[in-house]
Amino acid sequence: MINTSAIISPDATIADDVSIGPSSVVGANVEIGKGTWIGPHVVINGPTKIGEDNRIYQFASIGEDPQDKKFHGESESRLEIGDRNTIREFCTFNRGTEEGGGITSMGNDNWIMAYVHIAHDCVIGNNTIFANNASLAGHVEVGDFAILGGYTLVHQFCRIGMHTITRFSTGTSKDIPPFMVAAWDPAKPKGINREGLMRRDFSQSTINSLRQAYKIIYKKNLTIVEACKQLEDITEEYPEVSSLLEFIQNSERGIIR
Repeated sequence: MINTSAIISPDATIADDVSIGPSSVVGANVEIGKGTWIGPHVVINGPTKIGEDNRIYQFASIGEDPQDKKFHGESESRLEIGDRNTIREFCTFNRGTEEGGGITSMGNDNWIMAYVHIAHDCVIGNNTIFANNASLAGHVEVGDFAILGGYTLVHQFCRIGMHTITRFSTGTSKDIPPFMVAAWDPAKPKGINREGLMRRDFSQSTINSLRQAYKIIYKKNLTIVEACKQLEDITEEYPEVSSLLEFIQNSERGIIR
């Protein structure tokens, strides 16, 4: 299952059924779980842990040093990737830094298209989609089921909420709350992600409550403090609105408006 032209460090731990293509390089302190397929000309450096049943296509660079001038080879720098992720051509995933806790992480069932960059200390959830050339700066968090349109750019320390979607060429230096649609550069809110929520079997009453929450945040000319107070009135019945409120209250960079 490992091509004879692949270069594998003796300090790598690779499950018996892992497939590794021609001219790929797997460095020391790399762990690859069963069922994972590595295409040709892939470079994986450690410390990196890759789970089961992943597919990593040609010319990807996985687990390379963080692009951070403060990084000086600290041993606690790691990259962790879960299960059943698809990582397409020319993607670059960097390990973490001491400032960010030392770990860049990705969950399960993510679909990562070509030329995506995930910088140091990013935290990616489950079931996300990153279209071609989406790029995250350091310390970015992306929630479950988020979809980043092609060429989306996210500034460092921003958060992208769960079930959000960005249109192509969106750029943000602010947090994007969950369940929202964002577009343009700088990113602006464009309503709730109704189509995505319907596809994931959210009830109509829940969608209506999120639409009401959107109007409170963005259509009533309220301050964030005033909007949060009004959101509290509809959080008990709908946990999704409670999650939205919590996201806004915990935002350090501020939300898009």
